Amino acid sequence: MKIVLEHLTKRYPNRNRKIKTEVIAASDLNLEIPDGQLIGLLGPSGCGKSTTLNLISGLEPPTEGKLYFGDRDVTDLPPEKRGVGLVFQNYALYPHLTALQNIMFPLQNLKGENRPSKKEMEERAVEAAKLVQIDHLLERRPKEMSGGQQQRVAIARALVKRPGVLLLDEPLSNLDARLRLQTREEIRRIQRETGITTVFVTHDQEEAMSISDSIVVMKDGEIHQIGKPQEVYDEPVNLFVAKFLGTPPINVFHGKVQSETLYIGKENVLSVPGAPDGAVSVGIRPEGFIPDADGAFCCGLDRVEIMGRDTSVVFNHPELEGEQGRAIASAEASASLAGESVRFTLKPSKTYIFNADGARIRFGK
Repeated sequence: MKIVLEHLTKRYPNRNRKIKTEVIAASDLNLEIPDGQLIGLLGPSGCGKSTTLNLISGLEPPTEGKLYFGDRDVTDLPPEKRGVGLVFQNYALYPHLTALQNIMFPLQNLKGENRPSKKEMEERAVEAAKLVQIDHLLERRPKEMSGGQQQRVAIARALVKRPGVLLLDEPLSNLDARLRLQTREEIRRIQRETGITTVFVTHDQEEAMSISDSIVVMKDGEIHQIGKPQEVYDEPVNLFVAKFLGTPPINVFHGKVQSETLYIGKENVLSVPGAPDGAVSVGIRPEGFIPDADGAFCCGLDRVEIMGRDTSVVFNHPELEGEQGRAIASAEASASLAGESVRFTLKPSKTYIFNADGARIRFGK
C-alpha cells in the first residue's frame, strides 16, 4: 500500500507556559512511500522520526496536512481502522500469556464479522510464527525467551492482522550487537516475503542503510534528504547528512576556494572547477584518501591500525574539526607509512565542499 504525506505538520504547546511559541515536532513533511517498499526514517534523537511514525499510525493527530494510504484519506481515521501493524522498542508483550496467546491477542479484539473463529485465529497465529521462525516456541512465556525471540513474537503479533502497513519503532535497540544483525536480516526477509509496505525508524545509520530500499534523513522535524542508501551516502545534499552517514564518519576540514582551487591551510589539495571563491567546509570520506608520497595534502601521522583487509590511518591536521581524522586504505598502500607525517592524494568523488550554511557546493562536470 502506498503512503503519501502531504504537508504533514505536528506542533505541541510549549511546556514552559511563559513561552508562547509552539514546539514543532514535524514540519511540513512531504513524502511518498511506494507500495511494497521498506523505508528507513533516520536521524538523531529528537529529529521527529518517531512523531512521523505516530502520525502515520494514527496515535498522534496532525496539526496540519493530509495523510493517504493509497487513494484513501486516513488523516482522521483512528489507528484501529487504518490497517497498520506496530512493533515497539520495548516489545510490549503480556508476561502472563504464552507466545501463541500474545500473537493471537489482536485477533481476539476484533468484533463483528471481522472476528475470525478460534480455529482460524490459531491457524493465523501459527502462520505468523512460522514466518518469523518461532513456531517451536509458542508455548513459552516472554520471560522464558531471549530478547531476540521476544522481538520476533512482537513482529508476528503485528503481522497476524495482515496489515497493509508495518511500522517499526527502534525495534532492535534493546538487542545486543549479534542479535541486532540477525534480527535486522530477518526483518528484511519477512518484508520481502510479505511485500508489506514498511516504515523502519532508527537512529542507527548502519541499520537503515543495510535493509532499506530508501532512507529519509531527518533533523529538527524536517526532511533533509530522501534516496537510496548508497546514493544518499555518495551524494549528500548538505553537511549534516554527510556527517550523519558513514562509519568511520566523514573528516571535516576548514578550507577555502580560490580561483577554482581548493585549499586546506596553505596547501592546494584539489581542483574544483565551477566552485565560487570563499571559505568552505571540506568533507572527505575515509575512503577518499590515497596514501601517496607525492600527494598534495600533508597530515600529521598519529598511528596506523591494521584491520585485516584494510588499514586505518589515524592523522591530525590544524584545520581538522576534532582532534583526529581517519583514512581507510588498503594494507598494501599503507604498508610503508612511518614517521611523523603522511601525504595523501584526494579522490574528487569522495571530497565534498559546503558553504557557511552547510549547503553542498557542486563542482566539476
